[in-house]
Amino acid sequence: MTVPIDFTQSAQYNLSIRLSTDGFSFSVFNPQDNRECFCSFYPVNARHSMAANLKQFLAETEEIKHRYKQVNILVHTERYTSVPLEWYEDELTDTLFYQNLPRRNNEVILCNVLGKSNVVILFALDKLSHLFLTEHFPEARFFATISPLTEYFCQQSKGSERRRLLVHLQPETVDVIAFGKDCLQLVNTYSVSSTEDCCYYLLGIWKQLGYDQEHDELHVCGEPAAERTEVLECLKKYVRHVIIINPRMEDNIPFDMQSLILCE
Repeated sequence: MTVPIDFTQSAQYNLSIRLSTDGFSFSVFNPQDNRECFCSFYPVNARHSMAANLKQFLAETEEIKHRYKQVNILVHTERYTSVPLEWYEDELTDTLFYQNLPRRNNEVILCNVLGKSNVVILFALDKLSHLFLTEHFPEARFFATISPLTEYFCQQSKGSERRRLLVHLQPETVDVIAFGKDCLQLVNTYSVSSTEDCCYYLLGIWKQLGYDQEHDELHVCGEPAAERTEVLECLKKYVRHVIIINPRMEDNIPFDMQSLILCE
């Protein structure tokens, strides 16, 4: 059962903010007792830039103006790349990123080192949004949303005799993480416009990786629920073990945000 947050005790709590082009989510929770939890959604104006929406969000949202023990900023983006941990060096951050993605002006490249997965996620955020956030939250930690998903799934998959494919559904994208033989095999995000697109990518990846339709597992999480049901019905025609990952906390907290909390 969820317990209401007492904002007069905010210095004991963690704040997580998730930035996406379809809106901003934020949650406040007690790291000692995750029953104490608050989550809300802030709609954005699609005609305005991320930075303009963010400036308004920071000015208007009273809950984020308190002092918190820890602040996490999650950025939902397709502009990321993964690098094996043993290949990564700090001074090569920009070079490695732009080897895999086209260069853009006015962005900062950020880094998540994932110890459980032995991989580094490099991702971009526009400089003005980064400036607003660091001015408002000087000690904030920045994550690509794919990062906690990868850590959580790798943590859950190690030791399994079956190879696993994690599918994280979003309204216009699908995140795919493949884990087999105790190692991460794939991390990628695809733009999708229909159920057919989504299933095409997923079954193509399944085939390319050589996964077994009878033995290996396909895990599905995310939203919206209607599209998730359609995708599940499609996938179950071809893969025996299709497993729905149910959130352990409040249903209105995005799963990638929950995975960060669960990995803390």
